[in-house]
Amino acid sequence: MKIAFLGYGKMGKAIETIAQEEGDEIVLRISSSNAEELTTENLKKADVAIDFSRPDQAFHHIAKALEAGVPVISGTTGWLSQMPEARSLLEARQGSFLYAANFSVGVNLFFALNRFLAERMASRPEYNVRLREIHHTRKLDAPSGTAIHLAEELLQYLPSKDTWVNNRLAGTSEINIDSERIGETPGTHEVSYSSAMDTITIRHEALSREGFARGALLAARWIVQPDRRGYFTMEDVLFG
Repeated sequence: MKIAFLGYGKMGKAIETIAQEEGDEIVLRISSSNAEELTTENLKKADVAIDFSRPDQAFHHIAKALEAGVPVISGTTGWLSQMPEARSLLEARQGSFLYAANFSVGVNLFFALNRFLAERMASRPEYNVRLREIHHTRKLDAPSGTAIHLAEELLQYLPSKDTWVNNRLAGTSEINIDSERIGETPGTHEVSYSSAMDTITIRHEALSREGFARGALLAARWIVQPDRRGYFTMEDVLFG
């Protein structure tokens, strides 16, 4: 593939390393130092655009790619208030856009496990659920997009819960997400159900950025296939 990186930080460089090993070509690298190079002409050199940037930049990147007619995937979190606008532009341009709070194959399997367990816990009111997420100190948003995704899934299945809160004592109808920022931690997420008798915990711990990078490349290869038009997630990539 010919790839445009919209955001060229640690994740972009991790994806680049694997992409070049697999024979892909990087035709554009956009960072804060060369934002003026994000043009339709430059984007059209790419088969796919990959956005791992900042919350205040993501929508602009995605919009430029869609306007250029280039399939785009994004793993940037913290910008989802603008998602309805992105979806409207996607429909108007009849483009291709895939968003994931987390591209790791392991994390997406963890999402499936979270839904499976929550569905069965819906009838067990003696258990109370809470989430915990740990990331490196440079992560800008809290809670993480992955933790929010987990919490939103729980709200679909647990009738006793109607919202989530972050880093405070939760009420009976709330799910608390504990967010910690420690050192260079790539990312750890836990979902725990506790009763007076026992605790059940499911946990995903990233050991490096490689899992996220390989998942992003998998998504990029998937979305550039012919006739892929519309909005997609990693569930479409992994589970069809």
